[in-house]
Amino acid sequence: MTAATLPQYALLHFCGDDAQSFLHGQLTCDVQALKMGRSSYGGYCTPKGRLLATFLLWAENGGYTMLLPAPLAEATRKRLSMYILRAKVKAGILDDAIIGVSGVDAIADIANLGGTKPASLHGIEYTADVRTIALPQERHLVVLPRSGASGIQAAAPGSWERLDIAAGIPFIVQATQEEFVPQMVNLDLIGALSYTKGCYPGQEIVARTHYLGRLKQRMFRAMLAAPAAAGDRLYCAELGDQSAGMIVTAAAAGSGHEVLAVLQTAYAHSSRYHLGSLQGPQLELLPLPYAIT
Repeated sequence: MTAATLPQYALLHFCGDDAQSFLHGQLTCDVQALKMGRSSYGGYCTPKGRLLATFLLWAENGGYTMLLPAPLAEATRKRLSMYILRAKVKAGILDDAIIGVSGVDAIADIANLGGTKPASLHGIEYTADVRTIALPQERHLVVLPRSGASGIQAAAPGSWERLDIAAGIPFIVQATQEEFVPQMVNLDLIGALSYTKGCYPGQEIVARTHYLGRLKQRMFRAMLAAPAAAGDRLYCAELGDQSAGMIVTAAAAGSGHEVLAVLQTAYAHSSRYHLGSLQGPQLELLPLPYAIT
C-alpha cells in the first residue's frame, strides 16, 4: 500500500488542565513521560487488569489524542468520562482523516498531504494542522482535516493490519475485550506498559503478574492456511478440549491468514496448535521483531 485512509480507526481527544494527570491515572503507559513530538502504545484495563482497549497515544497542543478501533471509541470515551468527576478534562471524538502511509513513495506521499517525515520511530512532526507519526514496519500515520484527504481511497481490507501483525502490535476489538492482561499481548515488550508510573485500574493485578512471575501466556505471530478472526479459540493436544489460546488479530495474506495469537508459553514451540478444534487448521509460527521473554 502507499497512502490510504484507515476508516477502521477513530480518534479520541482529551483536553483541559488535568488531561495529563487524568490519563496517567487511567492508562498502562507513562503519560507524564510522553512529551510533545513522541507517541506511545498503551492499554486501558478493567479493575481486574483485563484489557478493554489498546491504542496509540500522542501529545499535542491542547491535549492528547488516542487512536483505537472505531467500534470501541464511543464506549471507551463514555467509560473514561465516568471517572473525570471534578477534573478539568473534556473527552471527545475527532472527525479528522486518518491516513496510513507505507512503501517506497512514503516521503513523497507524506509531503503531498502537507506533512513532514519524522526522524525517528514514534516521533511526530507537526506541520500546520497535519500530524505525521512514525510507526514500526517503516510506515506512518498522517492525521489531518478531512478536506485534505479528498480523493484518497480506503486501504484494502487487512493491508494495514498485516503490518501491525508483522510488528507484533495488538489492537483489542470487541471480540477480545476482557480476555487478556497486558503482558499476554506483549504490551510490556512494545513500550506500552510501565511498572513504575503508579496506580491505574488493574495496576495491582498487572504488577503482581510481573513481579511474581505468574504469566503463562504470551502473544505469538503465526500463519494459518485458513480464514481466522479475532476471538477464535485455539487448541493443542496437551490440553485436549480445553482452549489453549486465542486469536488477537487476523488478516488475509496470500492464500491464508497471518495472525497474532495468545498461546500457552509452555507448549508454544513444542506442540501443534489448531484453530477451532484439535482437527482444525494448524498454526505455523513466524518471527516477531522483538524477543518473547
